[in-house]
Amino acid sequence: MLLAGVNHVAVITDDTERFVRFYQDVFDATASHREQIGPGTLTMVDIGPRTELNVFEMHGDAAPDLTRGSMFGHGPIDHIGLQAADRDAFVEIRRRLVAQGASDGFVTDFGRAHSVFFKDPDGLEGEVLLWISHDAEVHPPGTEATGYEPV
Repeated sequence: MLLAGVNHVAVITDDTERFVRFYQDVFDATASHREQIGPGTLTMVDIGPRTELNVFEMHGDAAPDLTRGSMFGHGPIDHIGLQAADRDAFVEIRRRLVAQGASDGFVTDFGRAHSVFFKDPDGLEGEVLLWISHDAEVHPPGTEATGYEPV
């Protein structure tokens, strides 16, 4: 395989502080860089050893040109899938997501991975996954995973 994962996902927000606080509180993410760029502010939020969210804050007249093919007009992102470091991290992230009101805590057993969905403060849908096995039988969405305490 020629790829080693995802480098970054670029997202737009109208409140960087709120966005960063959510990802810090839930995922222990860190904001590593901030600069004025183009019509707004870019903040890099580290969510893994080599993975970041590139967060662009824009307001009013600085709203992006959403012409297809232009910066910020490339199309929608349905959701992002984040890989938990291990089972303990997955359980803790799930607990934090529920505490933030960002998830109902339901864990799906997809066979290859367990998954919990969330929605961040800007409405971006996310999913945290715990990798189980590439060789496991694939289960459909809605298959409840066992072994997780209610939150």
